[in-house]
Amino acid sequence: MFKAILRGCVGLMAIGLALLVHAQSFEDVKRAAEQGDSKAQYGLGARYAAGQGVAQDDSQAVLWYRKAAEQGHAQAQARLGGMYDVGRGVAQSDAQALAWYRKAAGQGNAEGQNGLGTMYQNGQGVARDNAQAAFWYRKAAEQGYAIAQGNLGVMYDKGLGMAQDDAQAVYWYRQSAQQGYASAQVNLGWLYESGRGVTQDYVQAASWYRKAAQQGDAGAQTNLGNMYDNGKGVAQDKKEAVDWYRKAAQQGYARAQNNLGAMYLEGTGVPQDDAQAAYWYRKAAQQGEPNGLNNLGYLYEKGLGVPQDTQEAIDLYQKAAAQTADPEVRQKAQARLNSLQ
Repeated sequence: MFKAILRGCVGLMAIGLALLVHAQSFEDVKRAAEQGDSKAQYGLGARYAAGQGVAQDDSQAVLWYRKAAEQGHAQAQARLGGMYDVGRGVAQSDAQALAWYRKAAGQGNAEGQNGLGTMYQNGQGVARDNAQAAFWYRKAAEQGYAIAQGNLGVMYDKGLGMAQDDAQAVYWYRQSAQQGYASAQVNLGWLYESGRGVTQDYVQAASWYRKAAQQGDAGAQTNLGNMYDNGKGVAQDKKEAVDWYRKAAQQGYARAQNNLGAMYLEGTGVPQDDAQAAYWYRKAAQQGEPNGLNNLGYLYEKGLGVPQDTQEAIDLYQKAAAQTADPEVRQKAQARLNSLQ
């Protein structure tokens, strides 16, 4: 059966709402905030956003971020932009997110610069402009902001807004990955696995996947499972592969669901179980994962773990062929269709 690994880049991120450590008590911060201290207002907003020393409350976070932002507090402006960006504690608004990110970015705030970059990258509230996105990511990345460094790596990796450059992608992914940013770690792992911008090194690939996987990144967990599945950079261990596929599959990650289904169908790393294979293939297929569609079609064709149903198999193969950009997957789906029609 057909398995898959994460290929290419994980998505861009606007902000990181990390927990903040405050030495002052909640009451002291609140008192100062109510007296108009912008730093305290920002700190109080951050506490409400994180649920630190007080019940988590996004609407209160927005209220206090706004008070600080209106006084020109750059970090509060960036965080308020982030709340509008994702609709936390306030109605989602691209226009408001853009406005507050721009204010923060104009003051040299790295989080605001990165957020503004994502707005240009995604065409949110502004015309899509990869060159502008890269410009703002670079501003933030050069300040050491890990998320922006990862995003700039994606731009070089994919050639968005600049000439494609594997070496620069590696450089910026590494800068970000060394700060512990999981998305950059998995992307750096992929470049080591594929030998792009660096000498191919499966051991390094597995090492970076593991760092991200241990943070719960489902793509990294899938890729690490694949390394154990195939003995690339680690000793082959089918049970360990199943464990990592399962962690990702349980997070709803379609590629891992497909791969876990394949392990059950083959009886590798787990007892052979057609019904479990069908269960996981269906999970992947319901998300449109082409390998999952192909594999579930095969089970219907053969009556394995599901009632035999040739028409259902044909329908699934057709969906797989139509939805995939991978010529190998399309060819396999077409071959199964040709055998049935």
